[in-house]
Amino acid sequence: MNLTKDKNARGFLFLMLSVIVLFVSVVCLVINNRNNQIISGATIGETDKVQEEKVTEKAEENETEKATEKVTEKKENKKPETTITPQTTKQQVTAVAAGTIDNPTIITIDEKNWNLTLVNSGYRIPEEYKPDLVYVCGSSERLDKKVAEHYEKMFEAASKDGVYLTPCSGYRDYELQKRNYNNKIGYYESLGYSKKDAAVKAATIIMPPGSSEHNLGYAMDIVCVDEWFEDTDEFQWLMTNAADYGFILRYPKDKQDITKVTYEPWHWRYVGVEAAKEMKASGKVLEEYLGAN
Repeated sequence: MNLTKDKNARGFLFLMLSVIVLFVSVVCLVINNRNNQIISGATIGETDKVQEEKVTEKAEENETEKATEKVTEKKENKKPETTITPQTTKQQVTAVAAGTIDNPTIITIDEKNWNLTLVNSGYRIPEEYKPDLVYVCGSSERLDKKVAEHYEKMFEAASKDGVYLTPCSGYRDYELQKRNYNNKIGYYESLGYSKKDAAVKAATIIMPPGSSEHNLGYAMDIVCVDEWFEDTDEFQWLMTNAADYGFILRYPKDKQDITKVTYEPWHWRYVGVEAAKEMKASGKVLEEYLGAN
């Protein structure tokens, strides 16, 4: 009797264990399938996201390419800007017609004759022109590097004679020249001049941007900017000695009809020793010396 009970108990226990094992297996199987679905979904989502990013990136590349093509096409179709290089010798500018204040001749600098570059209201350098600048004589004023060494030699020579050629205004950039010129035009318009006449009048005092020797970095206003400078020891020293260092009085009193600029005793321009001495001896200004007057 007891043996029969033990058998039945063991059988029941085995059955219960089997049921438990089966239940656990089913639960594990369900969980595993669920995890696979989650992982699969996440992978698909990431793949879709990557694909979407690639599509977006490709679209952006296409837009960039289109934009580049449009810019390139625009540049190719744009009429090229005409720049003319004056063929300068010691005494002549050939085959280059001067422009006007409204429509100047844009030049490039002949590096072989850079010191004879002519700029005025009819001949101008491009807006993007940038000289190689250095500070001179321990001041805050700058000149083109090729000119600076000659100015410093002249400054030192004058100093030994007790004369100080204080740098007052050297290089000016295009924007500053433009602002100064436009302000002067506005001044004359306020006096009743027409826009056109005000521009011409202003150019006799402040050159249009690109047409000033200050934009080149080849000229220095010395000590001050006032006509009484001609009464100073500095001016007399310059009139006697400046040509020996390659500098000329660029806008003399008796040549205003040629330079189209008012008398500026303070404005001295570098042209090279040979040219400066020849102009001093002949009494010619740069336009006359180059045959461009």
